[in-house]
Amino acid sequence: MHPSPLSKSVLLCFDDELESAQRIAEAASMPLAVMQRHRFPDGEIKLRLPETLPEHVVILRSLSHPNEKLIELLLAAQTARLLGAKHMTLVAPYLAYMRQDMAFHPGEVISQRIVGRFLADLFDAVITVDPHLHRVASLEQAVPVARAVVLSGAPLLSDLIAQHRKNPLLMGPDEESAQWIALAASRHGFDHAVCKKVRRGDRAVEVALPDLAVVGRHVVLLDDVVSTGHTIAQTTRQLLAVGAASVDVAVTHALFADDALQFMLDAGVHEVWSTDCIPHPCNAISMAVPIAHALAQAAAKG
Repeated sequence: MHPSPLSKSVLLCFDDELESAQRIAEAASMPLAVMQRHRFPDGEIKLRLPETLPEHVVILRSLSHPNEKLIELLLAAQTARLLGAKHMTLVAPYLAYMRQDMAFHPGEVISQRIVGRFLADLFDAVITVDPHLHRVASLEQAVPVARAVVLSGAPLLSDLIAQHRKNPLLMGPDEESAQWIALAASRHGFDHAVCKKVRRGDRAVEVALPDLAVVGRHVVLLDDVVSTGHTIAQTTRQLLAVGAASVDVAVTHALFADDALQFMLDAGVHEVWSTDCIPHPCNAISMAVPIAHALAQAAAKG
């Protein structure tokens, strides 16, 4: 039996993502180490890594609530280089600051470009899941590293939906969700459609349902990310009002700011399923195996 190409690597994580890291390390057959973290009274952070590191180091950090985590990555990645790492891979199941990819008004910061370059200066490779890209064609344009790998939660969410709903109708809450809807629907031959959305603000949206019959259908709203839940809630109320039998939600990234989950449930959402890209009680799918495969492929290619 040949050893794993990752057996001489190490996966570094923080204690708040230990469960996810353990699943990835087990799937990849690679050692795992937890970085120690201390917070000083003034809010500054002190980190402690293993005393020595192999040449290939993988850091897991999902970048929900990203501001402090970006500082952690700066400290950890630069220290890992000093401790022996020559090739650094970031596994960021959720990749923040991808939304703002252009300046809509004079003086606006293009955060995708700045944060992407920041990560590229620290890491040689990045693995992420369903990044929220709009006007760029590839992750490499946003994060210019030597190797940028994009995975998707849509296939595994599709498998889960197939287990729980017979002949469901997959629906995207807006046109941007079309790529994930098409990918998930094609896996099991589900009917699918997308809504049209006009956003008036962070919590003010207008949704127009597609022109098709939903009476008696079990609708599953599928998207890459849910934040406030307002779009999902409005769409759910409209679907139930025109006769949908049920409305469930399947999402890759359960950001769920404030009371978003309860807001969706109060609107009539029946079940909420998410991947573990962002830890949350509604996690129903683990991305550990796809991430492990991506790490193994990268290691095999050197």
